[in-house]
Amino acid sequence: MRSTKPIRLLPVLIILLLLCLTGCGKEDSAPQAGTPEETLKAGSQEMSQDAKADKSEDSEKKVENPYQAPDLALTKFHSDKAEGDSTASIDLSAADQGYVGVSAVSDQRLKFQVLMDDSTYNYDLKGDGTPCFYPLQCGDGSYRFRIMENVIDSKYAELFSTSCDVTIKDQFQPFIRPSEYVSYGPDDACVKVAQKLASRSEDALGVVHEIYDYVCDNVSYDKEKAKDVKVGYLPDPDETLSSGKGICFDYASLAAAMLRSQGIPTKVIFGYVSPNDLYHAWNMFYTEETGWVTVDYEVTGDDWNRLDLTFAANGADGDFIGDGSNYTDVYCY
Repeated sequence: MRSTKPIRLLPVLIILLLLCLTGCGKEDSAPQAGTPEETLKAGSQEMSQDAKADKSEDSEKKVENPYQAPDLALTKFHSDKAEGDSTASIDLSAADQGYVGVSAVSDQRLKFQVLMDDSTYNYDLKGDGTPCFYPLQCGDGSYRFRIMENVIDSKYAELFSTSCDVTIKDQFQPFIRPSEYVSYGPDDACVKVAQKLASRSEDALGVVHEIYDYVCDNVSYDKEKAKDVKVGYLPDPDETLSSGKGICFDYASLAAAMLRSQGIPTKVIFGYVSPNDLYHAWNMFYTEETGWVTVDYEVTGDDWNRLDLTFAANGADGDFIGDGSNYTDVYCY
């Protein structure tokens, strides 16, 4: 069963949108989306996030049985259970919950590497000892973890490594918690706004609808930022909300933070979008509810669904995102 919501399109041709998407990053750097026209209304950046939520056209909507989000799933570093030493350590105690914690101290650039079968993920790692958290996105299996320190040019030496056979409680665990790429906490603005939006919905799809509309209405593409994104850039969802601007990585991280905080499993995907093979970031979320179609994305029941807020917020219609056949997933976080 499918239904539709009102069409809200900006008069932008898809081919023109693709021609202006010129700031894409390389695979080993922070992805830089294109430069769609900014749509944020003047003055909205000064408005508080709660005020924006209250000001939306559905702000007075009341639901008889509002959506009830599960308890917030968070991450924690257990130093007493970590393997290694004070220089480099890895906490595997929460591997069954879909993540690992890492802590390292070095004046040199650090990398954290996750290997499982044919998949390899390389992350920039903080060197001040601050615990960092990474998803076990490859599911059950035998993992190898390595903390690497830069020694010269692009060469790295291993500081510490360990292996672990992982059995995750369920496939959603890595995608309902914060991580380095999707950073948030219980007191963050993005979580509070998501809670307010969720209170207007009766089910998970309604929450997706509210958050989707909110981000589309309040965040526009930052052309200047896209020109000068540094390698290792990590988004701050609250900063994206506050500034009302961002690149594709910011859109994807913000959407994931808001949806995950409401118990909706959400992935951040890096990959390519044809026909121009743009290196790009977008989301996929999971819902058990059955079909729901909008002009910008299609939702099917009991499956992962693609959500590209960068394009949707800046003028691309559902024909562009379509069935996802023009998207090539490369990395998942």
